[in-house]
Amino acid sequence: MTTGFKSVVRLTASATRPLPRVVLLAICVVYAAFGLFGRDPWKNEDAAGFGVMWTAARGDLHDWLFPNLFGKPMPADGPMAYWLGALAIRALPMIDPGSAARVVTALLFSLCCGLVWYGTYLLGRRPEVQPFKYVFGGEPLPADYGRTIADGAVLILLACFGLAERGHETTPQLMQFLSIAMILYGLVRASDKPLQGGAYWGGGLGLLTLAANPLLPVVIGVCTAIAAYLSTHFRSRTMLLVGVPLAVVLAGSWPVLAYWVDPQSAHDYLRAWVHGNFDFYSGPLSSVLFYAAKNLPLFTWPAWPLAAWAWFSWRGWRRAPHIIAPLSVVVPLLVLVVLQSHETNRMFILLLPGMSMLAAFSLPTLKRGAINAIDWFAVLSFTVLGGFVWLVWIASVTGYPMPIARNLARLVPGFHPSFKWIALLGAVLITGCWLALVRWRLATRPEVLWRSVVLSSFGTTLMWVLLMTLWLPIINYSRTYRDVASQIATHLPVGYRCIAPVRLGDAQIASFGYFQNMHFGFGRDDCDVLLRQDTADFSDPTDLKPYRWQKVWEGRRAADRDERFRLYVRVLDAQARSRPSQAAPH
Repeated sequence: MTTGFKSVVRLTASATRPLPRVVLLAICVVYAAFGLFGRDPWKNEDAAGFGVMWTAARGDLHDWLFPNLFGKPMPADGPMAYWLGALAIRALPMIDPGSAARVVTALLFSLCCGLVWYGTYLLGRRPEVQPFKYVFGGEPLPADYGRTIADGAVLILLACFGLAERGHETTPQLMQFLSIAMILYGLVRASDKPLQGGAYWGGGLGLLTLAANPLLPVVIGVCTAIAAYLSTHFRSRTMLLVGVPLAVVLAGSWPVLAYWVDPQSAHDYLRAWVHGNFDFYSGPLSSVLFYAAKNLPLFTWPAWPLAAWAWFSWRGWRRAPHIIAPLSVVVPLLVLVVLQSHETNRMFILLLPGMSMLAAFSLPTLKRGAINAIDWFAVLSFTVLGGFVWLVWIASVTGYPMPIARNLARLVPGFHPSFKWIALLGAVLITGCWLALVRWRLATRPEVLWRSVVLSSFGTTLMWVLLMTLWLPIINYSRTYRDVASQIATHLPVGYRCIAPVRLGDAQIASFGYFQNMHFGFGRDDCDVLLRQDTADFSDPTDLKPYRWQKVWEGRRAADRDERFRLYVRVLDAQARSRPSQAAPH
């Protein structure tokens, strides 16, 4: 053991009994698999990301090099995630495109879990983190201790509240999530195998550039390089000599190819990619700080309090790899989160790999009272929440209890529940497993390290599976634009040129284009149809003589009272005066 500090951990070998591999693998697979199939692309970023993938899958080389949403440039993030989703859509024609794109999401999520596990395992085997060596032996072996800590890191990652929805969306953030985990793994690996570690570190930075923007990998790369330099446990020179060239080659591959194929389009698109992302981090606003303070602790629970305790309990070891490596990623990401120019949680998921790795080293130092508090919080909260999900489902199917059924009908008007045996079977199985796990935990009182987080991780898995089985029809109905797209399509004139979107979000454009193959126009396109979203009653659009805009439809999603869409068709002025309005009733 490294001299100069004494170990802060006192454990016996019995405390590092491994979590059965089949249990850990089953939790990861179930968590990743549910929510992939049987649903539409949902409003906001899930639908918007899928729309870009769908456009590329049906498009040509230009659509692949310059990601766009039915002609609207999307330079906020790099193309890597869109490429993978489009490839999956093309490679899996036997399933619907949305499910095919989400298969990639599950694979990226699973790879991230594997990198977090192996990175934490390498840290857990290091001599400076080993438990106190007793005179007559009995302490755990380094491999057993590292494996137990790694199990805890994955369980903490799965237990994070915000990961459930964000981890199942078709967005670039999942590729960024994997890239962050790869950077962390490479940094940790560089402590004993600098060539291999430098390759993973540089590869992660290059992929992060292709999946995100130039600023994010530069900040993460500089901070992790400084951490490697400050800690004597890393051979930072070798890591940089291998990693930096690899990162530059990967990061530059897309821009070079784009300039070679279409220099003018590449200049405009890449300029927007660079400048737009610097604008995204233009500085904190009071509303952004309030949003982060309110939502970030819940999103990253329970990783952040455990990570904070690990940092505190391992004082004296702040430059050791198990502390400085995760912090070299978490700290700059926290700075970037509060520097965002608008309220969003899109970057919160990037904090979770580093927080989970750091939080895992709190497990050997937690007091018995804290462990019991975590367990009882998980048991009570997830049992109550799971019971509520079952109660609402019963009310939706049977109509009893009547107050819940009435409230459900008011929240999602027009929804007609459907009964599916396979969904019910999945919900019953996961609920039975939860009850068996709670009984085992309360009856046996195991002394293993992972006991304090296994209930939390399985509890989040329980909730996600119940939502994606019992509540999936309700959630899908309330978050899809399928019905609205169908209504709009029935009022579109035959042979229209294109639709000019006004105040439509990317998710709405993506959904309307996917569900009904609508053709949108942007910029200087001369469109003869106008589709507008209004949150209030605005006047009709300005007429352009000799034409005028005639409203032919008005409506909204049944489950959303804020959105209202209005469809206008351009007609000759004389024709419009001779024809009565065809506006549909609200």
